[in-house]
Amino acid sequence: MNSVLIIAEAGVNHNGDMQLAKRLIDVAVEAGVDMVKFQTFKADKLVSKAAKKAEYQTKNTGDPDDSQYNMLKKLELSHENHVELIAYCKERDIQFFSTAFDSEGLEYLNGLDFKKFKVPSGEITNYPYLKKLAEIGKPVILSTGMANMQEIEAAIKVLISENLTKKDITVLHCNTEYPTPMEDVNLLAMNHIKNQIGVEVGYSDHTLGIEVPIAAVALGAKVIEKHFTLDRNLPGPDHKASLEPLELKAMVKAIRNIEKAISGPGKKEPSNSELKNKVVARKSIHVQRSFLQGEIIEESDLITLRPGNGISPMEWHDVIGARVINSLVAFQMLNPDDIDF
Repeated sequence: MNSVLIIAEAGVNHNGDMQLAKRLIDVAVEAGVDMVKFQTFKADKLVSKAAKKAEYQTKNTGDPDDSQYNMLKKLELSHENHVELIAYCKERDIQFFSTAFDSEGLEYLNGLDFKKFKVPSGEITNYPYLKKLAEIGKPVILSTGMANMQEIEAAIKVLISENLTKKDITVLHCNTEYPTPMEDVNLLAMNHIKNQIGVEVGYSDHTLGIEVPIAAVALGAKVIEKHFTLDRNLPGPDHKASLEPLELKAMVKAIRNIEKAISGPGKKEPSNSELKNKVVARKSIHVQRSFLQGEIIEESDLITLRPGNGISPMEWHDVIGARVINSLVAFQMLNPDDIDF
């Protein structure tokens, strides 16, 4: 069983097209992720009609219309869309996941028998939303883009006010800029959250490339979330900060390798795979000249050479001054039976 939960964030990169949404699911399956995540919202319940797009949304969409409402209205998934995508995920043997943005959306997803919920960064200060999650009482993944420690702690306090405990909550370090500049990642904050609050942690990534989520796993992340798309050149707010299919596959492969690499006992000792190389790579004490029985070995007579199945060079000073028992030829490896220590 994988120790790191990898969530491929399709989000709104389906552009309102169900065939595109299904192709995203196919890509997620081929990459080997654990969940493919969409977004569950009604524009009327998410933004006012006066709300403007974020700077990155205007830039990434290339649409002069600065209305956030108009943009999101085109990206809603209907109930029929949800049912169709859930059925397709079952067919492809991958877990369908989605983020809701209001209490009504949470109730809707709970009605679809969701076992886990994801809090997007923008809702971390939404008390009614957090309270509803606390009442539902199912495990929560909490994104923390734009938040400070006080806000994270306040959100967790609401979440554990009913049926949840800290063991039910995984907090994702996150930066809400698309794409996130490398100098703003602040990846070590992930473990600061873990140490200060006492929860499992992960990382929701909006950087370009795959190296930061891989580094997060090496630092102990238990959940990785990453946006992906079929093509970064597609129109839409999130495509530009998303991985393309081959990149997603490479990220998953790297994360699974890192999982194996950090799964050892943590105690420095030879591994089973390298023991066979010990004799080949290490050296033993050899003599540089021929010896007759009874001669005394001096330091200048010695040399260390491979293989390493003779007297260890760490016994160097014990060999100096020893008497030769059996005659030796030049560059012969010394064995304990050859000399009188």
